[in-house]
Amino acid sequence: MGRRARTRRATTTAALLAAALTVSLAAGCTGTNRPGPVDDGRGATQDGNESQDAGRDPGQDPGGAPSQSGLSGESVLAVKIDNVRAARPHTGTDSADIVYTEQVEGGLSRLMAVYATKLPKVIGPVRSARESDLELLRQFDNPTLAFSGAQGKLMPLIDKAPINPQTPGKTSGAYFRGTGKAAPHNLYLHPSRLLPKAPGADALTTGFTYGSAPSGGRKDTSETVRYPAATYQFTWSSSRDRYLVSMDGTAAVTTAGKRIAAATVVVQYVKIRKSAFHDFLGNNTPYTETVGSGKAKVLRGGKAYDVDWEREKATDGTTFTTGDGEPVNFAEGQVWVLYVKA
Repeated sequence: MGRRARTRRATTTAALLAAALTVSLAAGCTGTNRPGPVDDGRGATQDGNESQDAGRDPGQDPGGAPSQSGLSGESVLAVKIDNVRAARPHTGTDSADIVYTEQVEGGLSRLMAVYATKLPKVIGPVRSARESDLELLRQFDNPTLAFSGAQGKLMPLIDKAPINPQTPGKTSGAYFRGTGKAAPHNLYLHPSRLLPKAPGADALTTGFTYGSAPSGGRKDTSETVRYPAATYQFTWSSSRDRYLVSMDGTAAVTTAGKRIAAATVVVQYVKIRKSAFHDFLGNNTPYTETVGSGKAKVLRGGKAYDVDWEREKATDGTTFTTGDGEPVNFAEGQVWVLYVKA
């Protein structure tokens, strides 16, 4: 329906152990050029502000709690979502306006769910951030990023970025430990503790346009997208007018049993290069470049369209156009954008 508008030594043995614990909690999944601790999903929880809801099932959030972050709620909420097998099913992902997927260490992938028109009661499981997230988020106006933490050398970059970073230690009661999954795959977010309300569609300054399908296209009712160690499949459902999402050969459903489905799927071919960061096993953390231009495939209405994409600078959204330069509209509803190596 038109283009969306514009829119962060002590001397005793005990003290040493305490310091080490603090570092490990803040470190996230990645390391730099040396091995680091395994991310347990807690992020920077040393100040004790993780919610006392530990043990609550993620589907039993009380809801209605006021925002504790002091944020106005006028920017989007972006949440890093764990999507390895042990983290599924997800909670709240079906309410996201946009779901981005990017490659991480070991050939796996991770999601970033972006919320503007609706805030579910609970979102998760929440995991750590990556350097690429900062570039991707620049398209939004001062967005809130909810994540479990990040490795020590990345955190200064996050703190300097024009975002509102929200880890478990920052806002009282925003995060809690759910049941049914082992740590680190059981950290959940109360989004109402971070934003008082959904900011609305105008905060989605992505460059996407919505409306009637372009002419042409070819029939495509099943599309598979592969990362080195993760697979996504999108199967067209004419009865739901959506692409049903599967991950690693299994239907993607929420904790409530609802099938996750996308109105539009974008397979965007980008440069994926090595970054300066590594995980604790020594695997390099890939950096996904989302500024530039290239080719993409847009799926909507059971058809595929081969298109061009362009994002001139980080503060811009991404435009998708046909060969003759006409904008390619997306279908109204949830959009999945999968960044894959060109």
